[in-house]
Amino acid sequence: MTARHRILITGAASGIGLALTQHFAAAGHRVVACDIQQASLDDLRKDLPQVRTLAFDLSDAGQIDAAFGSLGDDMPDVLVNNAGLQHVSPLEEFPPEKWQLLIAVMLTGTALLTRAALPSMRRNNFGRIVNIGSIHALVASPFKSAYVAAKHGLVGFSKTVALETHDVDITINTVCPGYVKTPLVDAQIASLARTHHLTEQQVVEEIMLKPMPKRQFITPDELTGTVDFLLSPAARNITGQCLVLDGGWTAQ
Repeated sequence: MTARHRILITGAASGIGLALTQHFAAAGHRVVACDIQQASLDDLRKDLPQVRTLAFDLSDAGQIDAAFGSLGDDMPDVLVNNAGLQHVSPLEEFPPEKWQLLIAVMLTGTALLTRAALPSMRRNNFGRIVNIGSIHALVASPFKSAYVAAKHGLVGFSKTVALETHDVDITINTVCPGYVKTPLVDAQIASLARTHHLTEQQVVEEIMLKPMPKRQFITPDELTGTVDFLLSPAARNITGQCLVLDGGWTAQ
């Protein structure tokens, strides 16, 4: 990929977001790494001093507006909506405030960030929006009602924005991986072990990898390569789509 982009990545301080930040910074792009944890962003800057960082809360519309207002003329032409969190609980025990937080960060926050980024993309007649979804944008698992609802919502959101941006060179797509070995997934393993009364190894083998015929975790490199493709000229007419990295999960 020869073009150099201004790429804003949310949830950039750990897991998938950190892998994307490292990848695009190494490739020479101008990266704005966003996360709620200022201390984690400070640590990121020690290794990647060329990366600009912004700390704000995706569940707060005012903070989103302030963050974009601080960018000035450095508005992104690529937006990667990656920030996410998880809570594992039966619905009747799901704390309402936790349910609302997951939706606010992963669905409403994504919509508000996209809303903020679109005007400059339209002016420049170029934009690439990549939502990091999940296999749970396509299928469900028990005890993850808020997460599954948010990720399913991303698919419909992306299709709608794809239709609204048909007249300019802007695309929006959702990348839907199976389980990626990240700190978020590590925390899920522990939660699922408690919920299902299993060992953590049983959770990995019987819950996470069993639905995937290939029985392998998705790697960060697979995700960065997929996002690279979506930014390439070859993908200019791919919009409103799900790119599924699931080891055959949904082929069954």
